[in-house]
Amino acid sequence: MSQQPAPAPDRQPLDETAAESVRKYAADQRARVDVLASVLEDIAANGYPSPESGVPWEVARDAHLARLADGEPRVA
Repeated sequence: MSQQPAPAPDRQPLDETAAESVRKYAADQRARVDVLASVLEDIAANGYPSPESGVPWEVARDAHLARLADGEPRVA
């Protein structure tokens, strides 16, 4: 991906609200990738964690579903 912006005729400017939304989305994605990268770096440095130190997937799933159920109602 080029670090140079495309020439002006090839770009359609965003209004300030849309531009701010795109910046916020980019920051959120960057934070998520940073977390993943730190986990992978830890695995590379220290190896895989032992299975005994983990959480069974059923427990993680149930906790996540409970968090979703406590959130705002959504239209299906």
